[in-house]
Amino acid sequence: MSENSTSSTPVINFGAGPAKLPEEVLQEVQRELLYYGTTNISVMEMSHRSADYAVINDGTQQAVRDLLNIPDNYKILFMQGGGTGLFAAVPLNLMSETGCADYIVTGSWSAKAAKEAMKYGKVNMVVPKTDSYVDIPEQNTWILNPNASYVYYCANETVHGVEFPFIPDTQGIPLVADMSSNILSQPLDVSKFGVIFAGAQKNIGPAGVTLVIVREDLLGKAAVTCPTVLDFTVMAKDNSLHNTPPTFLIYVMGLVFKWIKRNGGAEGMKRMAKEKSGIIYDLISSSNNFYYCPVKSAVCSRMNIPFRIGGPNGNDDLEKEFLSGAQKLGMLQLKGHRSVGGIRASLYNAITVDNTKALAAYMKEFYQTHKK
Repeated sequence: MSENSTSSTPVINFGAGPAKLPEEVLQEVQRELLYYGTTNISVMEMSHRSADYAVINDGTQQAVRDLLNIPDNYKILFMQGGGTGLFAAVPLNLMSETGCADYIVTGSWSAKAAKEAMKYGKVNMVVPKTDSYVDIPEQNTWILNPNASYVYYCANETVHGVEFPFIPDTQGIPLVADMSSNILSQPLDVSKFGVIFAGAQKNIGPAGVTLVIVREDLLGKAAVTCPTVLDFTVMAKDNSLHNTPPTFLIYVMGLVFKWIKRNGGAEGMKRMAKEKSGIIYDLISSSNNFYYCPVKSAVCSRMNIPFRIGGPNGNDDLEKEFLSGAQKLGMLQLKGHRSVGGIRASLYNAITVDNTKALAAYMKEFYQTHKK
C-alpha cells in the first residue's frame, strides 16, 4: 500500500480508470512540478513549441517505440478525446476507401465503437450479437467481409473482463485494436496491426492523452469530413503538435514508460500480470462458488477481474458488506461497473504483487467468515 502524505491510512487503488500510477513516478512528478530541469518553470507552463518540450515529446515517443519494438514504418501520435474520440477517428480515417468495416464485438467498449462507426459507413458484425459477454467465439465461426476497410476489436474489455489471448487473423485486412486497458502489459508484434490506440488512464499515464500507433500506408485516407483534430495524417505530419497537446500528461506518460523499462519492460509487466491475476483467479476457483467469475477461463482478463459474491447472481447484502470492509482497509474502487454490478478488481501495471496479495488475504478472510 502507498502512504498518502495527508492521511495516515494506506490505500490501494483498484480503480478501472483513472487508475493507480507508480508511486516512483508520482514522486518524480512532485519533485519536478514547479521547476522542470533547468527551465525554472513547470512543464504545465511550457510552450509546446519550445526546444525543451520537443525533448519531452520526442523522448516519450522513442520510449514507447523501444518498449514495443515499433517498426520504423509506424507513426506514434499523442491525441485527445480518449477512446471515445478514437471510436470516431478510426472510421473517419480508414473507412472511406470501401465504406465498410468489420467489428468484433466482445464487450461494452467494442459495442460502443461499432455504434459510433455506423454513423460513417456500413458496419459488419463479425460475431453474433449477445447481451452476455463471457467468451470470444472461435475464429472459424467469424463472418469477415473481404471488402472491409479494416477489422476492429477491443483487446481487453474492462467492464466484462474479457481479454483476447490471441491476435485475430484478418486475412490481410488492416487490423485496428483498442488496447486502452492492456497496452504494455505484455510484448506485442506491432507489425500485425494497422492501428493501435490506448487511452492512457489505465496502464500508462493520466487521463487526457491517447496513444495512437498507425502504419504509414494508412495515412492520407481520411474522409473530407474528418475534423482536423482527429486526422491521423495531420497529426503525424506535425508530430502531434498541430494544436496544443496535453503537454503535462505526455510528460508523465514518458516517466511511466521509463518506469516500465526499469521494471523489466513489457516482458516484466507480463510476468507480473500473470502472477497477480493468478492469485485472484486461484482464490475465486477454490471458493466453492462463493466468489463467482462468469468469464470463460480461456479469455479471462489479466487486467480486470469481475466477480460476484454468493453465486452467479450475487448477493447484494454480502457485496455491500465486502465493499464496505474493503474501504475500511484502504482498498478503493472495487465496485463493479454500474452496468453489471458486483465487484471488479483492476490489476494494471502499477498494482504490485503485494497489493494483490493484500486483496486476496481480505477475500480469503471474508470467505471464511461468511461461507455456509
